Amino acid sequence: MISQLILAAAAEEEGGGSEIEIGHHVEREFLGLTFNVDTIWATAIAGTILIILGFILRRQLTKNPDDHVPTKLQIIWELIVGWVTGQVEDNLGRVNRTVVSLAVALFFFILIANWFETIPSNYNEETGHLLPVATADTNLTYALAFLVIIGVWSYGIREKGVRGYFKHFAEPFPVLLPLNILEELVKPITLALRLFGNIFAGGIMIALIGLMPAYIFWAPEVLWKLFGMFIGAIQAFIFALLTILYFGMAGAGHDEHEDEHGEADDKHSEAEEKTPVAA
Repeated sequence: MISQLILAAAAEEEGGGSEIEIGHHVEREFLGLTFNVDTIWATAIAGTILIILGFILRRQLTKNPDDHVPTKLQIIWELIVGWVTGQVEDNLGRVNRTVVSLAVALFFFILIANWFETIPSNYNEETGHLLPVATADTNLTYALAFLVIIGVWSYGIREKGVRGYFKHFAEPFPVLLPLNILEELVKPITLALRLFGNIFAGGIMIALIGLMPAYIFWAPEVLWKLFGMFIGAIQAFIFALLTILYFGMAGAGHDEHEDEHGEADDKHSEAEEKTPVAA
């Protein structure tokens, strides 16, 4: 469906119609490097909004703690935190505050960045959108994915030790070592491209809807933006969930190993208690 719309838009462009530019960024050169300035400021704005929301919620929690009625924002936040905490406990065997904080922060940051798509901010054709969707740029999605995977590797090494963590790549059979390593290296790429692809496709659809006549395009645009908000929330949810699952996979077997040692120590203690002591 999308490919057909793109071909139709291309045909209209050749006939002198409107022009669609997908993936266009405001670029600046510095020290031989190219920076997508619009992605940078959209990322900074999304991060600032997230921090401000955190301070607002903290203030609401500390205000009248004895007689406090939760606000709608606090209820939404607590629902997300409760869900993330449950997922972390189910996958890691215990609540890890670092993983909970990371997953919650990623969910709300990606959600805010995705929802920028619903804000009309096209100043002019040269400048483009003043508030672009940062997650429609692979530079951001790859950065988020590599942040997650580095945290996953660090967590796995901390839980199992260097030898124990790298040993699991040769399980259950040593012949699977290359495939397991390849799978681990592909994880951040698929994590980044999944988020980018879905948000980028939404941008294409909005651009194509904009080619419609002015007297009818508002209706499909409103409907698609509402659908885009839903997709943005789902993609933030999936990214956070996969982050938790990757941490769970990195620490898999560690808790079971500790439990086995704990059970063995308990049995040893019970045996000592039952052993008669010579008078």
